[in-house]
Amino acid sequence: MSKRKSSSVSENPNKRAKPVEDDEEEDENIGDCDQVDPLLSNQVVSDAGIVESITLKNFMCHSLLGPFAFGPNVNFVVGNNGSGKSAVLTALIVALGGNAQATNRGSSLKGFVKEGESSADVSITLRNKGRDAYKPEVYGSAITVDLRITRDGLRTYKLRGKSGQIVSSKKEELMSILDNFNIQVNNPVSVLTQEMSKYFLHSKGEGDKYKFFMKATQLEQMREDFVYIKTTKHATEDKVGQHSECLKDLKRKYLEKEDRYKSLASLDEMHTKLEELQKQMAWALVAEMEKELEPVKEKLLSDKHSTRKFDEKVDEWKNKVEEAEKKYKHIQEQLEGITQQVQEVQPKCAELKAEAQRHNTLLKSSEVTVHRCKANLRDLEKDKVQLSSRINDLKLSISQATGAESQARTESMKQIQDELEHLEHQISTLGQQIDQYQHACSRAKEEQGKMRREQEVLHRSIQANKRNLQTMESSRSNRLRRFGEHMPALLNAIQEAHRRGQFRHKPRGPLGFLISLRDPETALAIEVCLRGQLLAFTCDNYEDEKVLQGLMARLFPGGRRPTIITSQFISHVHDTRRRGVNHPEYPSVLQALEIEDPVVANCLIDQRGIESILIIKNRTDARRVMQGRNPPQNCTQAFSKDGDQIFNNRTYTAEQTRANYLSGDVEEEIRHLQREIENQNAQADRFKQQMKRLDDEIKQNESLLRRAHIEQKTAKVDKARKLQLELTDLKNVEEPQSEDLRPLASYEKAEQQYKQHKEQINTVTEEADSIKVILLVWYKGLFLLSKSDQEVMKCKHHKKHYDDKRTAHLQNIKTLEANLKGKEKELETSVAKAKEICPERLEVRRTAKSLDSEINRLKVKISTQREQQGDREEVVRQYHEALENYKNMAQQMKNLNSFIKSLDSVMNHRLQVYADLRRFLSARCKYYFDSMLAQRGYTGSMTFDHKNETLSISVQPGQGNKADLSDMRSLSGGERSFSTVCFVLSLWAITEAPFRCLDEFDVYMDMVNRRISMDMMLKVAAGQRYRQFIFLTPQSMGSLPMSKIIRILRLNDPDRGQNSTQRSQDEDQ
Repeated sequence: MSKRKSSSVSENPNKRAKPVEDDEEEDENIGDCDQVDPLLSNQVVSDAGIVESITLKNFMCHSLLGPFAFGPNVNFVVGNNGSGKSAVLTALIVALGGNAQATNRGSSLKGFVKEGESSADVSITLRNKGRDAYKPEVYGSAITVDLRITRDGLRTYKLRGKSGQIVSSKKEELMSILDNFNIQVNNPVSVLTQEMSKYFLHSKGEGDKYKFFMKATQLEQMREDFVYIKTTKHATEDKVGQHSECLKDLKRKYLEKEDRYKSLASLDEMHTKLEELQKQMAWALVAEMEKELEPVKEKLLSDKHSTRKFDEKVDEWKNKVEEAEKKYKHIQEQLEGITQQVQEVQPKCAELKAEAQRHNTLLKSSEVTVHRCKANLRDLEKDKVQLSSRINDLKLSISQATGAESQARTESMKQIQDELEHLEHQISTLGQQIDQYQHACSRAKEEQGKMRREQEVLHRSIQANKRNLQTMESSRSNRLRRFGEHMPALLNAIQEAHRRGQFRHKPRGPLGFLISLRDPETALAIEVCLRGQLLAFTCDNYEDEKVLQGLMARLFPGGRRPTIITSQFISHVHDTRRRGVNHPEYPSVLQALEIEDPVVANCLIDQRGIESILIIKNRTDARRVMQGRNPPQNCTQAFSKDGDQIFNNRTYTAEQTRANYLSGDVEEEIRHLQREIENQNAQADRFKQQMKRLDDEIKQNESLLRRAHIEQKTAKVDKARKLQLELTDLKNVEEPQSEDLRPLASYEKAEQQYKQHKEQINTVTEEADSIKVILLVWYKGLFLLSKSDQEVMKCKHHKKHYDDKRTAHLQNIKTLEANLKGKEKELETSVAKAKEICPERLEVRRTAKSLDSEINRLKVKISTQREQQGDREEVVRQYHEALENYKNMAQQMKNLNSFIKSLDSVMNHRLQVYADLRRFLSARCKYYFDSMLAQRGYTGSMTFDHKNETLSISVQPGQGNKADLSDMRSLSGGERSFSTVCFVLSLWAITEAPFRCLDEFDVYMDMVNRRISMDMMLKVAAGQRYRQFIFLTPQSMGSLPMSKIIRILRLNDPDRGQNSTQRSQDEDQ
């Protein structure tokens, strides 16, 4: 945007060769209407920026116009329509940088080239004198602007000095000249074209008048500049934001280069540190060997002290063996005498024993007979009363019936009764067999169901082991496959999404893949402890979690997805010294793991509390530590190496027996799974064989059960019913019955035999009592002898046990002494090597393992740095270049921020000045407008509404207080034109430009208003001799007074025979 000069409230008299008289003299000239010849009152002329001459060639419809020599003050260009007045004004606008649309004579420049010609030329000469002259040493006292417009609409400039020499052909130079002279061809106050004049006269909108005022006073230009500055400020702020990101990248690159630069100097430090670590390593090995010797020495001393205890025990059991042998010998001597007596009574004892057994057998048989007879007697006594009443009847019936028939019927009933009893026994046996078969079937089916459930569990276990085996085999080349077959694809998708910028921070996971064990034996314990966290992922925020959920949904369509833990990432590990467990013997889970990423460590601390969980390999030690009187402080639980979970009041056994994710030896895990699958397959085969055997057994039992049911049904239904009917028929036949008295006699006989056998047994028992005493003493002696023999054997066993332990103990002492001597020799060798490396002994607190790990890392770092360093000069150059770029960008950022801050301050101040300037210009415009109206006796007012951007003008012809003010729309055409001229003159008074042009300003005026307006403009021109006025009018201007400051340029009438089309178009315009 080109720079423009703006008018101020108080005009600077030094800006132009302006007369000493300022606004007060101006106001006097404007208000003094009775002076005879005001045009001759001043002789000051314009010196810079006015138009001296203009020439047109092939422009519009004119082949040649000019050259026209303009006067320094008032110029009238008169001529009929079509003579070229508007062409002169149009050429002035176009040649001094205006666009084609501003002329209202065409839409593009190529329309200004005369028809039939290839180009049009315009030449304008501007005065270049006085203080405001533009490069007078280059251009001289005049500047000529030559414009050429081609048929294609191209515009070229040539700027010439007074001598006619071309100085420049750039439009930027022309714009600088126009800015220096404050020439504004697009400002309607400086150049008011015919179309703009018509639009302004006919416009009835208050907003249009306000826009005209703002454009004329250049306030519109100032407002656009402010908007542009504000837009530029926002663009600068956006640029600052972009540069902030760029600055971060530059800083990162600078820090990388700085690290490489510093690494040049740090190589010696690393070598020095490596030597120091090697010295510490040497003495750390000595210290560890000394620590290893201390328990050996203590153990040897303790074992030597324990030797006396073993000797005492051996002597003690030796004495006990001697005492037991003496006791055994004494009992054996006593038993020899008793044995001789036993041998003497042995034959008689055998005879008495056989006789007693025989009598005892007879006694028992008699007891059974007695009991049976007693039962029969009881039954007979019950029937005695009934039978007594029937005796007489029976005696009569005996005489009537024959003995042969009664005997035959009795035998038939007995036979049928026996058959029924046999049949009932058979039915009972079949019932027992049915129960046995049913029980066998149900037991086999229960066992079969149990085996089927075990077989299903075994089948699921086989499938799970096969999947684990497949995972283990695929993890030979990629350990990540242990955590799932989709896990490598998921990590690749996460990496790709992070590269595309979809994540703020790259998610971490699976967590089990990002940790490693310090001790492989703790794999199962740590895996059981962490459980679900091994497959989990962690995100920094919920937006990243949503993106990760989308990736998992795509890669895990139907399976179980890993858990996502959302927690803000922190670049350092939590401080767990206050809440963590610190045991001198056993590590916590946090101490047992090697975790390089602080985010992973913090996630496991937050989610599982691994800083407060101990790893105690031995289950007994874990229970002793956790469930003792004083459990470790801050310890919530402990895990054994078998995966058992121990609390202070309870214990849980692990379900799994091997680690699936954290085990180190993949081949061993594969072999273990293969063996387990083989065993399970063999077990499955055994299950199949057992299931087949049970099926066969169930089929056989069911077949036997069906056969037994059929036999039972046949026996019950057919045979038993038939026999029962026959027995009933026989019983229904009346026959005489006699009372059987034989049971009573049998009872008396059996009771007599019982008493006899009992007396015989008592006799034998009395004879055997004396023999029993001898045998009892003999048996007791045998018992004591056996017990003494056992005591002797027990003492000998204990003595042998302690003899063996003492021998093993002494052998162990010899082994410990040999090991101690060997370790002492190794210690001497290690001390000698350490003295070679470092003569003075160092006190080392770190372990040799940690020192060795650090030494290896340092060696790798030194090797890597040597490979990466490359040329030293190139590293130094890149470092200084990165530093310079970072400093330059930081300084630019600082300057831009300072510029934005200063711009805010300046804009706030300028906006305030802009508001004040607008208010002052409005007040001055009102004042001049009232003064102009007063010359004809009009009264009026101007009301500015800057908030709504409206300008309301009210004019009342006649005397000011006798009539009310009216809107300009109620005025006649001449009165409106006069009011408009007054408004334009008011704007002239408050704006500044080297020349002013009006085209047909009096077109709608009557003679009176035209004369008054002309007088007013001439007086204004006379009061502003330092400005040039160019009026274009079709009037003859013959009534103008003769004056040296007025120059009238008359144009010839147009040639009607030449280019009639364009001429008629020009006349219409």
